[in-house]
Amino acid sequence: MKLAELYKTKTHSWMMLECNGTTQDTQGCINQYFIHTEYESMLMDPGGIELFSPMLAAVLQHTELEKLTTLFASHQDPDLIATLSLWDKAISNATLYAPSLWDRFIGHFDLDNLHFEGINDEGGEIQLGGVRLRLLPAHYLHSAGNFQLFDPAAKILMSANVGSAIKAPNDSKFVEDFAQHVKHIESFHKRWMPSNQAKANWISRVRELDLHILAPNHGKLYKGDKVHEFLEWFDKLDVGSAAK
Repeated sequence: MKLAELYKTKTHSWMMLECNGTTQDTQGCINQYFIHTEYESMLMDPGGIELFSPMLAAVLQHTELEKLTTLFASHQDPDLIATLSLWDKAISNATLYAPSLWDRFIGHFDLDNLHFEGINDEGGEIQLGGVRLRLLPAHYLHSAGNFQLFDPAAKILMSANVGSAIKAPNDSKFVEDFAQHVKHIESFHKRWMPSNQAKANWISRVRELDLHILAPNHGKLYKGDKVHEFLEWFDKLDVGSAAK
């Protein structure tokens, strides 16, 4: 497994850990994103236990552990954050940004080194090596306290589970034919996104962004006009409607 570059300038770069076939066929593809600056780095939704070793090896190819100063957890699913206790032992001085709604749950990870910084419901900002990153509310999509991370310079939105395809071909990083991709995302969004009102609020907020890449937790990423196609499709979808 290796980190694939999504964006690079003199100030910072975005990378994602490319999935392998085994993970794809069992738990579904987990996209892990990594932002690297000259002095600091950030890991987003660090993943399940099975991904700790490959992610650690990939990160060490690009930076020293001392420069991994920030972790971001969008929501509480174990496939995304089960490794928090392992990262806590691997890095000695880092901040974990996660929804403040989790305050009473974070203690169950038995963290000794990570400093928990709760994100208020309205969101906020992270300064990473001089790069400004925005924490955008995406409550109830699908977690009650859910956040996404937007980089205005890179024009990338790490969208957590919005846009995710749990099991889909991993022949390319980006969606090429949206009409064909719909079959991989429709049932997931109907079941796991419970609120049409929350969905409409999120779409209105995201349409105000200068956005080039929408990067979900699972499956392929959306780039350029595919971002617009996804938003148009999601706007018309009746969510919270898959349970029988």
